[in-house]
Amino acid sequence: MNGQPINDQAWAAIRTEFTLPTLQQVRRRLSELMEDPEPVMRQLVRVFIDDGTFCPGFQFLPGGQLHPQVIELFGHALELDIPHNYFTLWMVTPSRALAGDRPVDHLKGDPAPLLRALESYRWR
Repeated sequence: MNGQPINDQAWAAIRTEFTLPTLQQVRRRLSELMEDPEPVMRQLVRVFIDDGTFCPGFQFLPGGQLHPQVIELFGHALELDIPHNYFTLWMVTPSRALAGDRPVDHLKGDPAPLLRALESYRWR
């Protein structure tokens, strides 16, 4: 990872496993679910690929709301100056700090190990 450009295969894998809707598609969907989607829009993990802005599907619960652990992790990633794209890649990459598991596979458990794993992540 180390600050290198993220290749198209990584985005394709994320799109296949989790979906990768455009920001406009997410805004439209959230507008159907709530009167004012702007507070939720400000919390979104976004990835920037070529000239487009996309939202990785792992951050959404089945009803369309944002996953609270992803919001917490992403907020911490921003405090650590980890860019959106690298946070997204971290979420789907096996981590030594999680015994080789991907962070995304631990979203239903205790958030403390994920926060520690994120703190040990070196994207630069």
